[in-house]
Amino acid sequence: QVHLVESGGGSVLPGGSLRLSCAASGYAYNDRCMGWFRQAPGRPREGVAASRSDGASSGAGSVQGRFTISRDAAANILYLQMNSLNQEDTAMYYCAASSRYCRRSDLLLQSTYNYWGQGTQVTVSS
Repeated sequence: QVHLVESGGGSVLPGGSLRLSCAASGYAYNDRCMGWFRQAPGRPREGVAASRSDGASSGAGSVQGRFTISRDAAANILYLQMNSLNQEDTAMYYCAASSRYCRRSDLLLQSTYNYWGQGTQVTVSS
C-alpha cells in the first residue's frame, strides 16, 4: 500500500518562503515520476513541478525561478521549495507519484500519476 503524506504548508506573507515535504511509504519506484500539484478554490488542479529520477524535470511557467523540486531518494521524500510566494500561490498542494515510467512531456499531467496524497494547505496573505 502506497501512502504519500504532505507536510510543510501554512500561512505566509507575500514574498515569504515555505518548503513542502512529501514522505512516501510503500513506494519503491524511485525511478519513476513524482510531482506537486495544486488546486485553488474554484479552479482546476494544476501541475506545479515534477521530476524523474534521471534528472528530467518540469515546472509550470508561473513558478519558474521561484519553486524548486527535489527528492531524497534514500529517504523517499519529495520536496518543493517555494520562494517569493504571492497570493496566486494560495492553494491546496498535493504530492503525486507514478508506478509507471513517464515521459518528460507527461510530467505535469494528472493522468500520469496513480498515487496521491491528501494535500497540505498553503495560504499567502498579508
